[in-house]
Amino acid sequence: MKRLGLLCLFAVLAAAAGCNSSSSISSTPPTTRPAHAIRHIVVMVQENRSFDNLFAGYPGANTAMRGACKPAPWCKGSHLVPLHSVRLASGPPALGTDIDHSHHAFVVECNANASDVCQNDGFDSIRFGESGQAGPAKLYPYAYVDRTETKPYWNLAEQYTLSDEMFFTETASSFIAHQMLLSGTVALNDHESITDEPVTPPWGCDSPPGDTTSVLFKDGRVGSGALPCFTWATLADLLDAKSVSWNFYVDHCCITLPSDFSGGVWNGFRAIKKVFYGRDWRTHISSPNTSIFADVKAGALPAVSWVIPSLYDSDHPASGCDGGPLWVTKVVNAIGTSRYWKDTAIILLWDDWGGWYDNEPPAQINYTSLGFRVPMIVISPLAMPHHVAHTHYTFGSILKLIEQTFDLGTLGTTDATAPSMADVFDLSQVLNTFKPAPLPPASPCAHKVTNPAGMARLIEHDGGPPE
Repeated sequence: MKRLGLLCLFAVLAAAAGCNSSSSISSTPPTTRPAHAIRHIVVMVQENRSFDNLFAGYPGANTAMRGACKPAPWCKGSHLVPLHSVRLASGPPALGTDIDHSHHAFVVECNANASDVCQNDGFDSIRFGESGQAGPAKLYPYAYVDRTETKPYWNLAEQYTLSDEMFFTETASSFIAHQMLLSGTVALNDHESITDEPVTPPWGCDSPPGDTTSVLFKDGRVGSGALPCFTWATLADLLDAKSVSWNFYVDHCCITLPSDFSGGVWNGFRAIKKVFYGRDWRTHISSPNTSIFADVKAGALPAVSWVIPSLYDSDHPASGCDGGPLWVTKVVNAIGTSRYWKDTAIILLWDDWGGWYDNEPPAQINYTSLGFRVPMIVISPLAMPHHVAHTHYTFGSILKLIEQTFDLGTLGTTDATAPSMADVFDLSQVLNTFKPAPLPPASPCAHKVTNPAGMARLIEHDGGPPE
């Protein structure tokens, strides 16, 4: 297995930087020099938070504590709204408060002007519910999560590298996001792309007969008709071709099982025909998602991993649960205290903005892109500590990082044009020493969303499967 791509790129960066780096900060004497290679990449995908929603007020980052709204009875005076605090659970257990984060919601919130520049002042014009089927949300989307709950995320950001310019490549929700993280595209042709989500879970090649996902046309119209079983290439094709090991850690499907529906709606490979009907489905889809702990302990962590949370561990507002920080801390601690820490990069990000306010207008580069910012933290012994990266990344940047690290070539989609993430690493620094974090508290609400009756209530309350 070759690792020449990223090594060469790192070598260029190291030569340009010399041996001095203002970002290289360590409170302990050097004990080990960098291994000059990343041999394991773990992509942790949490749910539905904008950058400002989790990191408003973070020192050195582009954040805002108030946002513009459109004139309305609830938006008067300066038309600037102070952000208010919300809880991760955003409501009682299993009945959280969700807000519209469909493509339509993006268009309303962006409120592009005549020059096609987002004004980001329409967040008070969306509605409650997964697809906006409930009442007006008004000023509710102008919110940040209480910092007592986001403290574990802030601690990771402070220790390693936080990106404040990671833009969701598309303008819809989780079904699209998970495709972009595997393939870098959702285009059916040069004038049609899939958007939003299929009607009935599970979402993929085993969807109920006649189930389709929405299609976004180049002229801005949204229609239906695409079966959620796609033939585009994914990173699995490149990894298999180079015999690079990989696993996709995700819970079982579906809502009839004593578990939530995360395995039915957040497993992007479920909608990839070649994977779902092929050998990869049997050998590389690892369920339940907690099997990553056993693999780390047994020395069997593959070169590339995707880690998908259960609903109650996901940070999704509709879940009514707050287990995300606990779940993330457990996974990071397991890897950080293992033999894998010395050559691993953990990429922690949130798959879409969830409808929450964000102050940074995304560039509108074509009819499907870009969407709002999401948080991303790079956790690695080679990640620059105490650093905020201001590079304009997209989801294609994560694909490019994997491709360069393992010399895979390119899918030729958004990975080909996305900025490289090599600038978050510094080979001249002393290796970051891992310090296990204490496990944060979490409400005991898992049992409320892991049975068919609980799932049915949640879907009815949210107007569809939370995604």
